Amino acid sequence: MKKNKDSVLSIDLHGIRHKQALELVHKTIDECSKKGSFSLTVITGNSTVLQERIFSECLESSKFTYFIPSWNMGQIIVEHIEL
Repeated sequence: MKKNKDSVLSIDLHGIRHKQALELVHKTIDECSKKGSFSLTVITGNSTVLQERIFSECLESSKFTYFIPSWNMGQIIVEHIEL
């Protein structure tokens, strides 16, 4: 997990096998949620199979908001805001 210049968290899954990528997504989301509100960019590249697995195995049963931005179909943005 790394922060870019705007303090947005991101993980890049290029070159990582799906099982390892899913474990990394779970771990990163868990770490982020312990700190409160967050916005996490998950860079998947063009793998719709990986995106579907992330949705079904990591996000659908979670409390987090997530979407694929229209400006970059190779990303998933996961957000959580605590009031």
